[in-house]
Amino acid sequence: MSADARDLLRVEDLSREFGLVAALRDVTFSLAPGEVLGVVGQRGAGKSTLFKLLSGVHLPSEGEIAFGGEPVTLQTVSQAQDLGIVAVHQHPEIFPHMNVMHNVFMGQEIRGEGLLRVRKEGRMLQVTRDLLSSFDMPKELAEEPITNLSDEQIQIVALARALCRPCRLLVLDDALEALSYARQEILLERIQELSDDQIAVIMSGDDLRQIFAVTDRILILYQGRQVAVLRTEDTTPRDIVELMVGSNRQGRITPVIWAYENYHEAQRQTDDLRQAQRELKQSLQEKDSINQQLIERLENQVEALDQLNLALQETGRRVLIEREAERKALARELHDQIIQDLLSYNYQLEEVESRIGEAEQRRELSRIRDSIRNVVGSLRQVCSDLRPPTIDNHGLSAAIRSLVSRWTTQTGLEVDLTIDPELGRLPEPIELSVFRIVQEGLRNVQKHAEACRVTLLLQRTPKASLRVYLADDGNGLERPVDLAALTENNHFGLVGISERVSLMEGTLDFSVPADGGLELEIEIPSPYPSIRS
Repeated sequence: MSADARDLLRVEDLSREFGLVAALRDVTFSLAPGEVLGVVGQRGAGKSTLFKLLSGVHLPSEGEIAFGGEPVTLQTVSQAQDLGIVAVHQHPEIFPHMNVMHNVFMGQEIRGEGLLRVRKEGRMLQVTRDLLSSFDMPKELAEEPITNLSDEQIQIVALARALCRPCRLLVLDDALEALSYARQEILLERIQELSDDQIAVIMSGDDLRQIFAVTDRILILYQGRQVAVLRTEDTTPRDIVELMVGSNRQGRITPVIWAYENYHEAQRQTDDLRQAQRELKQSLQEKDSINQQLIERLENQVEALDQLNLALQETGRRVLIEREAERKALARELHDQIIQDLLSYNYQLEEVESRIGEAEQRRELSRIRDSIRNVVGSLRQVCSDLRPPTIDNHGLSAAIRSLVSRWTTQTGLEVDLTIDPELGRLPEPIELSVFRIVQEGLRNVQKHAEACRVTLLLQRTPKASLRVYLADDGNGLERPVDLAALTENNHFGLVGISERVSLMEGTLDFSVPADGGLELEIEIPSPYPSIRS
């Protein structure tokens, strides 16, 4: 690869595979001295893999890296550090049996001149204290055992270790996340100072405000592939999010932008309010008139916490979506690889069996083949539980009918099933959530209700909302239904249903009829405008 001598770093067609999984494919970019490059993408986009390739943790499967104008093969972290590439990873490596100072200077101890080159403990202690102070950490922490530290303090130790090494390129893999808002601002200022000193920085993070504040360019990854490298001043957060999620649909972009921008804003407000509370507590000892200010600030705190709660709800939605995607990928891998391999082995055993004349050996092979078929059947059921194939191919209505049929066969309980013929297809997240709600509801009936009959109804309401009604004639619950008490008693089924309904901004009503049983009535605000003109 021919590298421009003006570039500090250049990568070309960089790829990394783990077995059959392509974690990163065909990434190409360059970096000049003093330039700050932001790397963004959703979870699983390949950000951490890229950073580990650049810092010597992993070797690339394909592609080339040039540093300082010369091609290099980064086989170890030490080799990268010798070149001046220093990294702080998302989960920093620490040495728990050492104190903070020795963790900071591990492998980079300050030593005196002469034959023995004795370590200068006093000098290392002073440097460690200065680095901690620069992040508003107490100097006394320098001699504290690493096991006594919080996650934020451990991240500060990892940053201090990187900042005391000779460095030409600093790689920060989501290093801001574990820090408080005030220390995030300190690190952003430090990145700007490093840039002014011609030290290049590559950083990733979830707060687009921070990315836009300090970067010169932004590299966007989507599902392990490079989508674009854009100049920061020529783009907007919306442009970045469209590339990150692989879509320009309003329904996908707006929640992601809200989560990225407002979650960290809520964190900043909460940090500010904590400081304000400390100040107010001291002032109240001197002035009674400050009470009104306290009330006003507490009102702001409630508003900030409300925003934080909304951000956490959006995060919950994203977690559910990513969990379903992981289930889908796992089910596909089980079906396409493991099950197919087992079937292939079974066919091979069948051929061997046909060539064996000994009856006892043939019976033994037949027994083994029967066992393999049983395992294949069990794995297919696992795949179906992970991701019902019917829902992808035929939609929610067909998936519910298949689920009820299997459940009736397993339990012997009758289900009076009614599905509105006008139900139609819904957005994938809603179909999956409704399917999981019904699945969990039937599981609760089987485990706890001792019912004889179940009623299940899915229909569109006159308001085009989606109504789900599930009832049984079993034991029922104490009235009123207390979700907190159910959680304390490890009955998470109804709690999980309630959380899924809440994340879809729906309503859930429990009803305990006088003659026994339990009724669940769920209404989800109309999803149809998003898929119907």
